[in-house]
Amino acid sequence: MFSEKPSVLACVSGQYDCDRIVEAAKKLAKEEDCELRVLTVIRPEPDYTIISDQIEYLNLVAREANADMTFLFRVDAADATAEFVTENNIHKIVTGLHDGGHSSSFPVELNRKAPDVEISMVDMDRTLCRMDVSSK
Repeated sequence: MFSEKPSVLACVSGQYDCDRIVEAAKKLAKEEDCELRVLTVIRPEPDYTIISDQIEYLNLVAREANADMTFLFRVDAADATAEFVTENNIHKIVTGLHDGGHSSSFPVELNRKAPDVEISMVDMDRTLCRMDVSSK
């Protein structure tokens, strides 16, 4: 749902430790006077029972952070997220830490597809780092 007020987007996957991403995004949203949104892109599968507990947990974490939680079922997470960013007035994005510069990592691909939106990453120690890459 589009909002006139800009939002900070927490991009999470089906992992329990992604709660750190929501927490960091919540803090950033408060500092920036933005709304908080949480997004997970899940590959289409015939059976989601293997990740259902993690999804339920992340939905709970989002609710506790007073955030809207969106689930998209798509093969290409970066494409789906870039579309979501464009359609939902996303001001900044928070993800997990990328894999050390691999050219196909989610944050790198997302930066290519949404170069005008600042991306920050959270490491396992909950340190927030701004992704410093060229938009070209």
